[in-house]
Amino acid sequence: MIQIEGDNFKDEHGRTLLLRGVNLGGSSKVPTQPNGATWNKDGFYKHRNVSFVGRPFPLAEADEHYRRLSAWGFTFLRFLVTWEAIEHAGPGIYDQAYLDYLYAVVKKAADYGISVFIDPHQDVWSRFSGGDGAPGWTLEAAGFDLPNLHAAGAAVLHQEHGDPYPRMIWPTNNNKLAAASMWTLFFAGDDFAPRLQVEGVPIQEYLQSHYINAIQQVALRLRGLPHVVGYDSLNEPSQGLIGTRDLRGQADGAVLFLGDSPTAFQSMCLGAGFPQEVGVYTLGLGGFRKTGTRLANPGRLQAWLPGRDIWKEHGVWGEDAAGQPILHQPDYFRQAGGREVVFYNDYFKPFVNRYARSIRQVAPEAIIFVEGVPDVGQPTWGPTDADNIVNASHWYDGATLMRKTFMRWLGVDSQTRKMVFGPGRVRACFQEQIARLRRHSEEHMGRVPTLVGETGIPFDMQNKKAYRTGNFSMQIEALDAIMAALEKNFVSFTLWNYASDNSNARGDQWNDEDLSLFSPDQMTGSGSIHDGGRALPAAVRPYAHKVAGQPLSTSYHIRKAALEFTFRHDEAITAPTEIFIPSYAYPQGCRVKVSDGDYELDLPGQALLYRHTPGREVHSVRVWPK
Repeated sequence: MIQIEGDNFKDEHGRTLLLRGVNLGGSSKVPTQPNGATWNKDGFYKHRNVSFVGRPFPLAEADEHYRRLSAWGFTFLRFLVTWEAIEHAGPGIYDQAYLDYLYAVVKKAADYGISVFIDPHQDVWSRFSGGDGAPGWTLEAAGFDLPNLHAAGAAVLHQEHGDPYPRMIWPTNNNKLAAASMWTLFFAGDDFAPRLQVEGVPIQEYLQSHYINAIQQVALRLRGLPHVVGYDSLNEPSQGLIGTRDLRGQADGAVLFLGDSPTAFQSMCLGAGFPQEVGVYTLGLGGFRKTGTRLANPGRLQAWLPGRDIWKEHGVWGEDAAGQPILHQPDYFRQAGGREVVFYNDYFKPFVNRYARSIRQVAPEAIIFVEGVPDVGQPTWGPTDADNIVNASHWYDGATLMRKTFMRWLGVDSQTRKMVFGPGRVRACFQEQIARLRRHSEEHMGRVPTLVGETGIPFDMQNKKAYRTGNFSMQIEALDAIMAALEKNFVSFTLWNYASDNSNARGDQWNDEDLSLFSPDQMTGSGSIHDGGRALPAAVRPYAHKVAGQPLSTSYHIRKAALEFTFRHDEAITAPTEIFIPSYAYPQGCRVKVSDGDYELDLPGQALLYRHTPGREVHSVRVWPK
């Protein structure tokens, strides 16, 4: 049992839980039928006739993958589903075969002592706006013509761009017309598109109610499974155009610029078929910089279905006497009801509160995991907002993620954008960035637990050099730096990600990302449960899982495989402290030294049970190889 007490996760004995797991899985973003890998355009636009049965893996393979994850100590999963997987065929039409499969594959996790929270995953709204998540019919309901979105500059799609798909360009879709419009309609359609209704329902209500009802279907199907502890609200929600002060510049929520980077107004013009000379950006040593311009949409294709253009219809822009676009209201999205809007508090928080109420109609004890866009924001929570929540913010080392190389001597602070130099300072910077997430949980969310919902590294570093040489030392060092920062802050986390069908050629099957801890292409045929693992010396490490009190310090020396852990005991707890002792790190067994009390080493069970002496306040445990 996992429950919340203050800013900690607790078990039924009152022990502090440090939860550790993975996102399962990276390819769950795309259908199995037809093959939805983003490099494959075949059948892409037949979006109502798809199946996600078999994501994250076929049911027949579940035992193998769960056994492996359990052996690695990853016993808490952020389990990906998508709105599209549930409701792709049309509004209110739920894929019962997928829900049956989902129940079976989630239920089996309990056989391996694995707990789960469900993540309704979306990136830049939908597969049809360059990401994943929402069904294609949601964009059609808003008036978009899906096959034209890429050519009209409303999205950059791997399926249309082809190979090589530019590195980490997909997040820029949040700045482009399709995703920016959909996020705006989803969260704030009542304020900014009041004339738009679908089937007689205002667009905001239409989208939100269908999304929430779809996830309720999952909660109904999984109801009664005690190891399903909660639900994520929405993966990396974007504010779209909400709050933008001047449409002649970039949307206020834009954080990443690569390739074609039209202004918000240029995006509207492009979508209406007006070619635009747009800025082109690249990633330099000091960040994103403009390197030139390019004429976008020279073919004058329109992103909208005939007769539709919601922002023109609402008077945001129009055409002058010569038929050229003219901006009427550059600050249209800045205010609503006479007040200046703040996305996270005015729109995102009310949505999460509504979502929490709806999920708890089905699963009353469900923990709600809340997240914002990395490095952008989170709402401030008050006593009238949803309780029993977790700050599930994401954090990545942006320099490593964007460049696909690890520079141990150079890092970038994701908040201040300042560079730091030197291996020690880089690691300290990682630790401080995670500490900020904890402080936000304590100071602005009512002192709730922090679980880093996503963090990880790209494994295809240096143009996939490790796949040719078998040397993953750079990946090991990069992942160790992140793991150490998480451990120093005593935060729970779910690494991104485990993709059962990862390949060296195509990564996680989505937008050329390759962050999976496992790949069949790394399997050697040894028969070991660890076969196929990547950077395992960093990923599979001992840690205090259940603590009979409050953790005080922890450190793991990766080269020595040495763990040092201290904690202050709680007099009310009689259950032992449990430490995960992976056989991978200690194939010949281990030595243990404790400050007091006694311990039991269960090597087959990969566990160290430590019973402290009540008369001593602070206790320590050291573990190292034989």
